[in-house]
Amino acid sequence: MKSNSFWSVRWILTTLLAIAGVAVLARLGIWQLDRLAERRVFNERVLSQLQASPLDLNQAENQAADLYNMEYRSVSVSGEYDFSQEVLLRNQALDGQLGFHVLTPLRIANSDRAVLVDRGWIPFDQSAPDLRAQYQEPGMVVVNGVIRRPQSKPDFGGIPDPPLADGETRLDAWNIVNLERIQLQVDLPLLPAYIVQSPDPGWSGLPARQQVLPEITEGSHFGYALQWFTFASILALGYPFFVRRQLRQSAGPEPQ
Repeated sequence: MKSNSFWSVRWILTTLLAIAGVAVLARLGIWQLDRLAERRVFNERVLSQLQASPLDLNQAENQAADLYNMEYRSVSVSGEYDFSQEVLLRNQALDGQLGFHVLTPLRIANSDRAVLVDRGWIPFDQSAPDLRAQYQEPGMVVVNGVIRRPQSKPDFGGIPDPPLADGETRLDAWNIVNLERIQLQVDLPLLPAYIVQSPDPGWSGLPARQQVLPEITEGSHFGYALQWFTFASILALGYPFFVRRQLRQSAGPEPQ
């Protein structure tokens, strides 16, 4: 008579793997629900800022510390640019053409502080300091834009900015807007967020203003969660039937 004991080493290992598989699949489902919750919090935060009244930065000096939490709120500020401390943001495209975004400190009028402004896109071959000087906007200007948070590290798969080499005192081109590091080479105290200047119907030249706002959607997280929970349920409910069938087959036909 063939042994059909469920408590053999093979079946114990198989059962443990099945239990682990159910746990992993269920955890993936929970992870997607967590991401959905995070997305909803993000959407709520962005919508609240998009619906808020525009912030006049010249009149809101006492709110400067809160700018980080005002991401995507409309903002206006007047002042003068300091082009001597301008930097570039790499890997920016416009209509399929590679280039840079120009990031320039703006000395806020009647203030001892500055805010970094993304003035827009210029072509790759115009990035040298002497060439991009043609895109300067001297004198007192009024900037209308959107508040954005800086980054301390690149997104997944991105390349961090390198440390300064021996003899270097500054980086001219950056992979991310890392205000903490940019501040080290700017002699003006920068606000904790930066401004992306909005497109203006009266401005058709370069730098080309670009304003990209996030999509307010919940994405596919709920669907993915259902998918993972379905797989976990199939494995959890189907495994006992599989075991029963295998044990019956190993036992052979019942005696007549």
